[in-house]
Amino acid sequence: MTMQLMFYEDKAKNLVEQYTLTEEQLRYTKSPKESIALAKQDNSRHAILAMDGNKLVTFFVLHEKEGVTPYSSNEQALLIRSFSTDFYEQGKGYAKTALQLLPDFVRKHFPSINELVLGVNVPNRAAQELYKRCGFVDEGRQAMGLRDELKVMSYYMKEVEN
Repeated sequence: MTMQLMFYEDKAKNLVEQYTLTEEQLRYTKSPKESIALAKQDNSRHAILAMDGNKLVTFFVLHEKEGVTPYSSNEQALLIRSFSTDFYEQGKGYAKTALQLLPDFVRKHFPSINELVLGVNVPNRAAQELYKRCGFVDEGRQAMGLRDELKVMSYYMKEVEN
């Protein structure tokens, strides 16, 4: 699997339109279409596509500045929001791979960032386990999400040695 992360561009619009989320998934996350519309109105939001070859398999938004405020007081943190994997691509390791690629992507495009933060719905145990396996830590902080209480988890960026 040669997966890569890239910023959304309009030429990927048809891939986004084919991206499938179930009603159950949409209880916990916004659709890529909705997220991209928000990102177009707010330049502190960056829509990210996780591509496996020419297939869009995972989608999320990196939100800087005020987007982070409800989750962290660190001004050098970046919020991961609207994280999802296409329904037909679930269970293939794409979400985990996307999260593993993320620190290098962030170092390259957002060099001042030292922490990644996300809010995960308290009932969504599978996602919490995934984030833990990818190095996120639960320090007992909570925030209010769209419908549920969110567990706030952080990934601390390590200095890369050259």
